[in-house]
Amino acid sequence: MSSELFLITGATGATGGHAITELLAKGAGVRAMVHSQDERADKLRALGVEVVVGDLLDPHAVRRALDAVTGAYFVYPIHQGKLVDATAYFAEAARQVKLRSIVNMSQISARPDAVSYAALSHWYGERIFDWAGVPVTHLRPTFFMEWLMYGFQLPLIAQHDLLKVPAGEGRHAPIAAEDQGRVIASILLNPADHAGKIYDLFGAAEMNHAELASAVGGALGRKITYENESFDAFEARLSKVGMTPYFIQHIVNVYRDYNAGVFAGTNNVVQKLTGQAPVTVGEYVKTNLSRFQPV
Repeated sequence: MSSELFLITGATGATGGHAITELLAKGAGVRAMVHSQDERADKLRALGVEVVVGDLLDPHAVRRALDAVTGAYFVYPIHQGKLVDATAYFAEAARQVKLRSIVNMSQISARPDAVSYAALSHWYGERIFDWAGVPVTHLRPTFFMEWLMYGFQLPLIAQHDLLKVPAGEGRHAPIAAEDQGRVIASILLNPADHAGKIYDLFGAAEMNHAELASAVGGALGRKITYENESFDAFEARLSKVGMTPYFIQHIVNVYRDYNAGVFAGTNNVVQKLTGQAPVTVGEYVKTNLSRFQPV
């Protein structure tokens, strides 16, 4: 058992959860930062994870969570105007405790001229970590495989055999949170070669949404059709299903970026860092088969 202790934020989320699984499998100690003492926190404790309750917007809670930690994974949800604050609190606490390394979850559309407020915040968040002087590795994934199960997509797939978003002929290589979790753990355990680097993360194969629909359908054993939705219709649909204005502003502009090729590309980073090929769309769908079935 390693004497190293790693802090995982977003511990009950997709990437954080998979990072915890991988770290535990490697014999490392894990501290999970969660928002509340609930059933998910209890499950983490049952795995041998140390659980601390706190909010990334509480600098005192962040400082306590980082005490005696070797390295940490930072991820923050899309909330209006808060990512930069959370990053600053985390970076300063990491500097105070002389943290060995940080793995920061950014996004592939992060850049200084991003129209999405969330993507722009991720770019500033990267710079804050850089300025703090703590060794940091930024991850910039393309669209998650998990987007297939978002509320604006999964019901259409499950109930109507339809994949509908304004993706045009844009392309990407969907990446599963499972693969990202392995990357996060690998960097935390062996950070020296990764400090100061930015890694674009891609899945197994690049495809457009028609090809994505075909891959999903092949795994499900039924035909899934892709419909290219207009941006206006997409924005109205997101509002109707209860998405926040901030999230809508982000995702609409993300799909504009997608049409412009920002999310396209492939590389071998996942294979190189984890020694394992990325999960394919078919494998992901089959693992989550029940979620895609009509009710």
